[in-house]
Amino acid sequence: MLCTLETLFCYGLAYYHPELVARNEQHHAFFDSAFSVIMVGLLTCVLLMFLNRMYEEENALTQKQKKEIEELNRAENHFFSSMSHEIRTPINTIIGLNEIILRENTSEEVAENARNIQGASKLLLSLINDILDISKIKSGKMEIVNVSYETGALFSEIVNMIWIKAKEKGLEFKLQVDSSIPSMLCGDEVRIKQILINLLNNAVKYTSEGSVTLSVRCERQAINRVRVWYSVQDTGQGVKKENIPYIFNAFRRVDEERNRYIEGTGLGLSIVHQLVELMGGEISVNSVYTIGSTFVVMLEQDIVDDRELGTFTLASRTKVHESETYQQSFEAPDAHILVVDDNDMNLLVVKKLLAETKIQIDTASSGAECLSLTQNYHYDCILMDHLMPEMDGIECLHALRAQPTGLCQNVPVVALTANAGSDNQLLYRKEGFSGYLAKPVSGALLEAAVLSILPKELVYLNENVRQTDIEKDILIFEQAQRRSVLVTTDSVCDLPVSFLNEYDISVCPYYVCTDEGRFLDDQEIGTDELLMHITEGRKGVSQPPEVEDYERFFAQKLTEAQNVIHIAMAKHVSKGYQNALEAAKSFENVTVVDSGHLSSSMGLLVLCAAHMAEHHAAKEEIVESVKRMRRFISSAFIIDTTHMMCSSGLISKRIQVLCDALLLHPVLMLKKSKMVVRRVEMGSFSHMAKRYIRKTLQETRNIDRRILFITYAGLDKEKLQYIKTLVQQYCTFERVYLQKASSAIASNCGPGSFGLLFMRRDDVSHSFFEVPDQNGTA
Repeated sequence: MLCTLETLFCYGLAYYHPELVARNEQHHAFFDSAFSVIMVGLLTCVLLMFLNRMYEEENALTQKQKKEIEELNRAENHFFSSMSHEIRTPINTIIGLNEIILRENTSEEVAENARNIQGASKLLLSLINDILDISKIKSGKMEIVNVSYETGALFSEIVNMIWIKAKEKGLEFKLQVDSSIPSMLCGDEVRIKQILINLLNNAVKYTSEGSVTLSVRCERQAINRVRVWYSVQDTGQGVKKENIPYIFNAFRRVDEERNRYIEGTGLGLSIVHQLVELMGGEISVNSVYTIGSTFVVMLEQDIVDDRELGTFTLASRTKVHESETYQQSFEAPDAHILVVDDNDMNLLVVKKLLAETKIQIDTASSGAECLSLTQNYHYDCILMDHLMPEMDGIECLHALRAQPTGLCQNVPVVALTANAGSDNQLLYRKEGFSGYLAKPVSGALLEAAVLSILPKELVYLNENVRQTDIEKDILIFEQAQRRSVLVTTDSVCDLPVSFLNEYDISVCPYYVCTDEGRFLDDQEIGTDELLMHITEGRKGVSQPPEVEDYERFFAQKLTEAQNVIHIAMAKHVSKGYQNALEAAKSFENVTVVDSGHLSSSMGLLVLCAAHMAEHHAAKEEIVESVKRMRRFISSAFIIDTTHMMCSSGLISKRIQVLCDALLLHPVLMLKKSKMVVRRVEMGSFSHMAKRYIRKTLQETRNIDRRILFITYAGLDKEKLQYIKTLVQQYCTFERVYLQKASSAIASNCGPGSFGLLFMRRDDVSHSFFEVPDQNGTA
């Protein structure tokens, strides 16, 4: 700082008092400049060397830290993997022996304790699975293994796992499946099942009353490709808008204070989100606080079998209640199997779980002992652990297959191990195992696995075991026809009811506030009734739906479609657009579009969007087309009396008095979503109507003549016929609709007002919309 001040002082002194500065000789000047260049160069070199040395030191430190982090990640992953294996082993013992207790004829107190142990063990197991999965995903070791699978079997298995949980909480569980979904697809069945079960478990967990619904819808993308949407909807407590961005974060639970008594780690949704991304899919959440949530997952999969799944009720599935008496599914007294595991408790569990089947069971506590036994005995099946000391299960399998004088070279070997995961399933299949069972394993699953491998002639099925029919408790496989895109709008769109029905356009009603109270637009109060009320000198003003109204409306519409496009009135004319936009923040599948217009001119855009949605246009394409088309909509109205504009606050009382005194009729138009006065007409109704129509339709070559809306408020048939005749004199339209304005629109324009609303020509817009063959009056 001091050097800078000194330099500035010297330059200033030399500039203002040159006589005080000594003049340099020419050779001195050359010497000074050369010396300066050399010094600057030396200093620059020193600085660069210093910076380079600092960079190398920082780089070396960064590389060292990166190596330490990688080693730490490897150690962490190894720890999680080892922890999973080591914890699964005692859990296998706990669950297995506990199931033996439940099978026995014990007192109700002991049975209740055993059921509590079973529930706690399964909860602990799910927590371990979540931690293991999140560690794999973060380390990049989670692999997606695409296989062919039956869609019906997948849904059946999911139902059998979830519906009992729902029933225990008194919830209704529904499964809605598109009948056109192919019967076989190619995808990671294990991960798809994990995604859906996590979402359904979450829905059951956070829903205290009502229902949980799993909906499945498919859409063909190509000859052998299909896009499948899985939707999980609940009537639970929902998620606050401010918490939705964090809902997929790991180890974070939204609304912690309210959910502090709900079990879980907060990993489930994070795992779901990352699995969906690994499979190249999309996931979104729509939620209204205190009403419920809907999670939507989209996955693209290949078609294996093009036959449709169809509409059917799920076949009866085995449902084991804790209180039901256990009965073995088969007996095989002549069968002989070998169980190999280095843990004595695991051997004990398998023997006890299979005891009722009367199978002859031998055990081996190491790979070497297994090879010794297979040298002397033939077994019909071998169950083998993977991670064993000295010789692991894979090495033992290879030695078994290559055993020169062994009696079990071709015997099926099933991996029964705590080393879980879909990547391990691929490993066991590659190494030559005949099957794979993850510990802890239930008695029913173990019996089913052994039954599928044993020679059929050795097995005697138990005919007394009946499968419980679950149809009476759950609604299975309803036909789901949810559309991809649903177009909605507000009641101020002023479209004929026939159009709304034909295109299935849903409207969110505005409010009309009078001295008697607040009424729903066109549902609780009509236009004629309101105008009569106003002519009697009483109040009548319109009000847009509240944010909560839009939230309820969007939540309902999302049960009918995957995506909702809501076309709102011009944003600078009404607060409806802002309220709808705020409500849409609770939903990822709701898009709010500013029409830039009102009344039937806004309705024209709604019709175009609905027509595109009906022809399966993509959501993005529809939104872009609506934004482009709003520039080609003619939206102008002529006002007969300005009393309503004054009471609505659109003009001042002074201007209203002036307009009445001079018989002035303002022509209002929409420009950039704002209402402006384009011009003013004078005179009687017939005179001002003629001038308005002539000026509006004067550029006939730019008018799209397919459709015209004459939208009006408080006009009798004679005046309407006069307007229609004038229109035909200046421009002939294919279809002319006389549309009565909604009560919300009429409350602002007043009686005697009308507008000519149509589209202007555009090279692209002609393909957007085909005019329905409807009667031209409304």
